Amino acid sequence: MKKERKVVIITGASSGFGYNAAIMLAQKEYKVYALARRLELMEELKKYDITPICLDVTNDENCKKVVNDIIAKEGRIDILINNAGYGALGPVENVSIDDAKRQMDVNVYAVARLSKEVIPQMRNQHSGRIINVTSVAGLFALYYGGWYSASKYALEGLSDAMRLELKKFGIRVIKIEPAAFASNWGIIAKKSLEQYADESPYEDISVVAKLYEATFTKKGFIAKDPIIASKKIVKASIKKHPKTRYKFGRFSTSRLLMKYLLPTKLTDFFTTRLYSGKTAKKMIIKYEKKKNENK
Repeated sequence: MKKERKVVIITGASSGFGYNAAIMLAQKEYKVYALARRLELMEELKKYDITPICLDVTNDENCKKVVNDIIAKEGRIDILINNAGYGALGPVENVSIDDAKRQMDVNVYAVARLSKEVIPQMRNQHSGRIINVTSVAGLFALYYGGWYSASKYALEGLSDAMRLELKKFGIRVIKIEPAAFASNWGIIAKKSLEQYADESPYEDISVVAKLYEATFTKKGFIAKDPIIASKKIVKASIKKHPKTRYKFGRFSTSRLLMKYLLPTKLTDFFTTRLYSGKTAKKMIIKYEKKKNENK
C-alpha cells in the first residue's frame, strides 16, 4: 500500500527560500502547494509535481478560499510554511505609513490570516506544523530598517504565543531566523534607501544603501548561499523532533552576543560604525572594484 503523502502549503514560493524549499520537499515525496502572487514565476515548479496557486496573502477571502480548496481536495494539511515577506527600508521619519502598514500586513497579519485557516484542520488531525520564516532582524534592529524589524519582532512574539497555545493540540510552531543571504534583497534595499538620500538630514544614508548592496547581493562579502536557508526550512518540516527555532547565517550569533553582553550605548556605537564608518566604506570600495572587474 502506497504511503499517504503529507500535504505542505508554502507562501512566497515564486523565488528564493520558498521556491527551493518547495522543490526539495516535493523531491522527498511531499505533496506541495506553492503559493505566491505571480503565478507565471512558478510555472517550472509543475515539473516537480508541485501545484502552484495564485495567492495574495493580504486578502482574507483569497486565503480562506485557497486553504479550504486544498483541504477539500486533500482532506488534510500537515505543514504550513509562512515564508512570504516584504521590506521597505528607510528612516522611520521618511517611510510612509502605507508602506509601514503593508510590511506589517505581509510579514505579520498574513501569518495569522493563514494560520487561522489551517489550525482547525490541524487540531482535528491532532498533528501539524506551522513554520514561520522570521529574521535575525526580529532579534536586533536593522539599521534604517525600523519598520521591517518591527514586523519581524512582532512575528517573533506571535510565533512564541502560538507555540504555547497550540502544543496541546499536537501542533508544532517553529521559527526560521536567517541572517544575510544572497538574493536581490541588497539591490532592493539600496533602491529603497536611495530615494531618501537627496537633501536628507541622515548624512550616512547613501553609505548604508551601498553597504547593503555590497554585503547582501550574490557577489557580496557577507551573504551566504540561500539554499542553506531552504535546507533549514526542509529540516524543520521533516525532522521528527525539530528545534523550536533555527537561527543561522554569518554574524547572527556574534551580533546577538554583542546585544546581550555589552551595554546598549556601546552596542549602538559599534552598530553605527559597522554600517556607516570606515569599515563600511572599505567594504563598499572592495565590492565596487570586484564588480568592475567582472564587467
